[in-house]
Amino acid sequence: MPAAPAPVPASAPAATRDEASVLTVLRTPRLLTREALAGLVVALALIPEAISFSIIAGVDPRVGLFSSFVMAVSIAFLGGRPAMISAATGAVALVIAPIMREHGYDHLIATVLLAGIIQVVLGLLGVARLMRFIPRSVMVGFVNALAILIFTAQLPHLLGVPWLVYPLVAVGILIMVVMPRLTRVVPAPLVAIVLLTGAVVALGLQHVPDVGDEGELPRSLPELFLPSVPLTLETLAIIGPTALAMALVGLLESLMTAKLVDDITDTRSSKTRESWGQGVANVLSGLFGGMGGCAMIGQTMINVKASGARSRVSTFLAGAFLLVLVVVLGDVVAIIPMAALVAVMVMVSVATFDWHSVAPSTLRRMPVSETVVMVVTVAVVVATHNLAIGVIVGVLTAMVAFARRVARFASVTREVGEEDGVPVARYAVEGELFFASSNDLTTQFAYADDPARVVIDLGRSHIWDASTVAALDAIETKYARLGTAVELRGLNVASAGMRERLAGRLGAEG
Repeated sequence: MPAAPAPVPASAPAATRDEASVLTVLRTPRLLTREALAGLVVALALIPEAISFSIIAGVDPRVGLFSSFVMAVSIAFLGGRPAMISAATGAVALVIAPIMREHGYDHLIATVLLAGIIQVVLGLLGVARLMRFIPRSVMVGFVNALAILIFTAQLPHLLGVPWLVYPLVAVGILIMVVMPRLTRVVPAPLVAIVLLTGAVVALGLQHVPDVGDEGELPRSLPELFLPSVPLTLETLAIIGPTALAMALVGLLESLMTAKLVDDITDTRSSKTRESWGQGVANVLSGLFGGMGGCAMIGQTMINVKASGARSRVSTFLAGAFLLVLVVVLGDVVAIIPMAALVAVMVMVSVATFDWHSVAPSTLRRMPVSETVVMVVTVAVVVATHNLAIGVIVGVLTAMVAFARRVARFASVTREVGEEDGVPVARYAVEGELFFASSNDLTTQFAYADDPARVVIDLGRSHIWDASTVAALDAIETKYARLGTAVELRGLNVASAGMRERLAGRLGAEG
């Protein structure tokens, strides 16, 4: 056996640290056991989810299951966030469902392939850098909305079901609450699944819904599949818009989930690598007849938070176990009661929700605008069941709130005096000048009441955009009509440069 790898400094590239982490796990039985058990729990949780998402997309359950296998295994090598789980997801299923319904399976696969290519291009172009513009309040709303969606997704398994389901779910939750206090060697969700399945089989409980009721499990390995669609502009017009939507939704969810895992594990990940890695994983999924997908918050939380996994090994094993479970052990998996998996997902939703964000003490201290942004994000995600739409609306709300807040920081004060024996009106402008604050700038001057000379001191302000230059042009134009001379003073270098480039070139003002 080769010697153990030398410690890798914190400043080392992310890829080097990842490789060292994988090697460490493979050479440490305790860590390997933890990662393997975490992967097994995730694989069990993936099965009913993948089947459900396949139904949403209008395809055979095998399509979703094979897609989840291919994406989990490939992203383990390609992704930028170790321990994050990617598979078939509900958001992607909702986006691509119309293509399947209106044009069929071949066009669906072509859409998945094109979406993957778009993601690779966007990743190489550095789209991940846009994550810096997502404020914390939107991130908190994203997390809380995910928790709510994970919980509400379990309601169909809790409504209109035999009464035995409820005590089984309650026992499963109790096991996951108590088990970590006794030992963390074995993930509590796995213990709950095994014990509840054993109880249902041993007691011969009838009419308890199980995994087999969700759909038929595949009996063979996935095969290479090339869609039979004409390579024409007409085909591109059909699949292009949906592929772009799928690419954007998948990237947004994946990058947001990666950021969440970064916060939980106190580690950094490569968002650029994650972006193009998701694209390649989707291309591979499409080539094997899968429906594509992106990062899965629920399964990622099971892997990272509930099971304590930290490396790519757990992600790879989740995909590998998924294939073995559905192809080789399908008959065994089919008898797992859905109550066990529902209990796991309920606990995941509780652990995912940021309870601190809704505590009365937090709400009292938090600016109202921050709380509004968080609530809007949650409301839109829950209403649309689309995380991407919710995040976009949340970011736009945050932008408006920020613009309103910053606009109030700009102020204009007037003072009338003399310079060299000549009456002068001096205006001092303070604050950041951009479209939100400068649109009202023209109303802050007493044009008719000012003497023949006006000085505008901009030494304590900054010009950020063309709207401000246009507002200053308008002010000078209004004074010129009255025969008043205007002098601008104190412009910093950047502001003076912008005004020099744009002044008088933005159209007639008045």
